[in-house]
Amino acid sequence: MASDGLFAPLRDAALSAGRLRTAVAYPLSASSLGAAVQARAAGYIEPVLVGPRARIARLLEESGLPAGGLEIIDAPDDELESARAAAALARDGVVGMLMKGSLHSDHFMAAVVARESGLRTARRISHAFVMSVAAYPKLFILTDAAVNIAPTLAEKADIAQNAIDLARSLGVDRPKVAVLCATESVNPSMPATLDAAALSKMADRMQIRGALVDGPLALDNAISREAAELKGIASPVAGQADILLAPDIEAGNMLYKELTWLAGAGAAGLVLGTRVPVLLTSRADSVQARVDSCAIAALHARALAA
Repeated sequence: MASDGLFAPLRDAALSAGRLRTAVAYPLSASSLGAAVQARAAGYIEPVLVGPRARIARLLEESGLPAGGLEIIDAPDDELESARAAAALARDGVVGMLMKGSLHSDHFMAAVVARESGLRTARRISHAFVMSVAAYPKLFILTDAAVNIAPTLAEKADIAQNAIDLARSLGVDRPKVAVLCATESVNPSMPATLDAAALSKMADRMQIRGALVDGPLALDNAISREAAELKGIASPVAGQADILLAPDIEAGNMLYKELTWLAGAGAAGLVLGTRVPVLLTSRADSVQARVDSCAIAALHARALAA
């Protein structure tokens, strides 16, 4: 898999943090339950399984997964109620991370963003995929492909800052952020290009901190120095982006799925802008993708606690 080589150093680094207690909401599929058990065996998390106890215990037995030492907190056989119970554990400091099980993302995120969950911060909640593609020499972050539908300029600034903080927690000292658009030229008829130019200036004025931000940049210019040079683009970000900031959820989500399903990319997903890391994995994700997400989340949790 393309992800193995580039993700390996992060997996190793995450082990030094030790197992972090993680509430796994409604883990009632073989893949979600298996990922929690495998991430525990790998040394990243200490899962606390939240959901109907009898069904979880039966699935552990049917799947042949080792149940010794696993904590199960009984919750109603209802996706939303189990998610709320898991979020309450994070709110009360019983666990340090949240992980989505086999429930629908809408139910999981409804529990996370609810006022009573106590998990929101002043910053906009967003999602980031840490990705590895064979054609690109380093890991990069794609954001936001899962939470924010049509973010405003202010929301994009938060999305960028969330991703920058994540990149820094993964060892990238000064991330390079490419604000993606369909073109590298500012065009008043394309609002996304105006947002991109504004975000670049906001970084210059330290309204976005800890990174180099440039845009608008088309995807080819963001990831290929050759493409940028052919178009005469002089930029410290072009051709070497660490973060790809999508203009909206449609562009971000299509790019994520194209990379994973057509290019065999490895990906680890994480919700940002919350008081604890939140693992929002897809029900179609492989066990390895879920385990890699646990490793990324453990590193980010350590940075948040510093």
